[in-house]
Amino acid sequence: MKILSYILSPIFIFTFVLLLVIFHPLQWVGLKLFGHKGHQHVVDILNLFLVKSLLLIGVTVRLKNEHELPKDCTLVFVANHQSISDIPPIGWFFRKYKPKFVAKKELGKGVPSVSFNLRHGGAALINRKDAKQALSELVKFSKNIHKNKWGAIIFPEGTRSRNGKPKPFSTNGLKMITKYNQEGYIVPITINNSWKLFKYGKYPLGIGNPITLTTHKPIKIDSVPFETLMKETESQIISHIK
Repeated sequence: MKILSYILSPIFIFTFVLLLVIFHPLQWVGLKLFGHKGHQHVVDILNLFLVKSLLLIGVTVRLKNEHELPKDCTLVFVANHQSISDIPPIGWFFRKYKPKFVAKKELGKGVPSVSFNLRHGGAALINRKDAKQALSELVKFSKNIHKNKWGAIIFPEGTRSRNGKPKPFSTNGLKMITKYNQEGYIVPITINNSWKLFKYGKYPLGIGNPITLTTHKPIKIDSVPFETLMKETESQIISHIK
C-alpha cells in the first residue's frame, strides 16, 4: 500500500496545488464583479473540487447527518481537527450556511486561494501571540456572523491532532462567539480518519482511508450556561472519535 502511495501522492499533490492556483484569480473575479455572493460561490466550487480530488488517492469523504439544522440564525460548527483535509468538506457540505473560519493569522498570506478567501471571505485571522489582537478580531468576527446570519467554523483544539487523539479544547474563541450569538446553535461535528492522510508524515500520503464527518444534535446556545455548553459539545465530539 505504501508503494502505491508513492505513485499516487504526486498526482494528488499536483492536482491540489493546481486547483488552488486556478481558483485564486477566479475568487478575485467573483468578488470584484459579483461581490460577496459571487466570491462565496467560487469558494463553494473550489471546496467541491478539493473534496473530489481526494479520490485520486482513494479517499472518499462522507457526511453523516441525522439532524435537521436550524434556519435563520447563526450556526457555530465546532469540530475536532485532524488534518488540512478537514476544511474543504466542512465548507462544501455546509455551504448553504456560508460558514466562516477562525484561523491563525499566518494563513492570511502566501497560500493561493486559501489566503485570499480568509482575507476577503469574512474569516477571523487570529494572532496567537497577541491576546489583544485575537480578542478584538474575535469580537468583530462574532458580531459580523450575527449580523449576516453566517455560520462559523472553529476547531477548539487549536492545532491538528497528528494521530487522531483529541487535544484539550480551548474555551476562549467559542466563548466569545457564543457571547454575541445567544440566539444561535452549536453544531458539534466529529471528524474521523483524516489524520491518516499524513500517517507516514508529510510524504507519501496515506491512501484509501475514508473520511467521515458526523453531525450531532444542535445545542441552543442560550439554553444552558457556557460551561455546560462547552462540556456537552466536547463530550459529543470526543465520544464519537474512532
